Amino acid sequence: MTLLDLTPRAAESDRLATLPVAIIGAGPIGLAAAAQLVERGIDFVMFEAGGQAAASMREWGHIRLFSPWRHLVDPASRRLLEAQGWELPDPERAPTGAELVEEYLAPLAALDPIASRLRTGVEVVGVTREGMDRTRTRGRFATPFALRIRTGDGEIQDVAARAVIDASGTYRSPNPLSSGGLDLLGMPEIADRVTTALPDVLGRDRALFAGRHTTVVGAGHSAANTLLALVSLARDEPGTTVTWLIRNAQAVRVSSSADDELADRAQLGSRVDRAVAAGLIEVVDGFEIIRARRSPDGVELVGSRRGEVATHLTDLVVNATGFRPDLGMLREIRLELDDIVEAPKRLAPLIDPNVHSCGTVQPHGFRELTHPEKGFFIVGMKSYGRAPTFLLATGYEQVRSVTAWLAGDTIAAANVELVLPATGVCSIGLAGEAGCCS
Repeated sequence: MTLLDLTPRAAESDRLATLPVAIIGAGPIGLAAAAQLVERGIDFVMFEAGGQAAASMREWGHIRLFSPWRHLVDPASRRLLEAQGWELPDPERAPTGAELVEEYLAPLAALDPIASRLRTGVEVVGVTREGMDRTRTRGRFATPFALRIRTGDGEIQDVAARAVIDASGTYRSPNPLSSGGLDLLGMPEIADRVTTALPDVLGRDRALFAGRHTTVVGAGHSAANTLLALVSLARDEPGTTVTWLIRNAQAVRVSSSADDELADRAQLGSRVDRAVAAGLIEVVDGFEIIRARRSPDGVELVGSRRGEVATHLTDLVVNATGFRPDLGMLREIRLELDDIVEAPKRLAPLIDPNVHSCGTVQPHGFRELTHPEKGFFIVGMKSYGRAPTFLLATGYEQVRSVTAWLAGDTIAAANVELVLPATGVCSIGLAGEAGCCS
């Protein structure tokens, strides 16, 4: 498909041109999209399932981010905020999630051009074209989108839009504990003993974990943060013990590396390594979970370990197995997704977690995010599918490019650049050449 094929045409439906762009999700990427649209004078409506902006990030607000402030603020959002007297916090300091919300995202969401278009407590349960399922083609791209929403009081209604930016993220759709990817057999029996990733072990959830044996399942940085919090809790709360259960021989993603482009991330891996070496964390590796049972002593995980049936007993389980995109609401949208990671097909090779870390992903924009459904884009963490290498700065550049395309500014949309922690500025021009300068 050529660039010309993707360019909006003025001859399309007059009604379509009068409708707002719909943004799904008021997290950092959704709010950045809103800021970009404000600067371009494009009307929009933003739907957030939570009770306030950045609702998901608030749930893990106790966690410190790897990146410093200078990589965490969208340029358009910064311009809007600074016009109202806002100042960027210490650019070299890495904030917690709560600090990012309170010092940046909440003030951004409160700006009148955004607040007046933000609808909280509203869940988008489906997206389609007005009067068209995914099989109908005639007149499709001149037909408005229809977003089916459910309000806090349970009312269902359809809202029309000229384009859709899905920035709903993946936090509320975690991977299952089962190694096979399906819902874990026996999960209803143990559901009250399982928490989602990044519980507030030393704060809000302290009483739940104190004096108990907790097993953290997962091999990523979410698991590492929780493991270290549990080790800290064990120093103060007798009887608190920690097990780290992984299905591979080692947790490569959290192993310390001297050349890690993010110093705080490298430090996290080193701390986990030291805690394991000191016997503060028991590691159970090579464990493929098949089912779970409720036992008199807590939870029994049943699986396979090195070719033999194995069981693991624990009081609590933290599911830190990662996240996946919720595609159910997009069933009537024509998507082109990679078969493996469920990211947009053109983007998938750039973010393959077997090849790339977050610092080696090339800048990308509307072209890599384009689907057969013209005017529909998945951005942010959800655009990475099951790949865990996402940076906020990447998402900010995604929505800058997408909103430029929606405004008809194809040159700005195609010229993407990204400031990365270690490699400096990477850019891709109109012809697609890529290069980096330190």
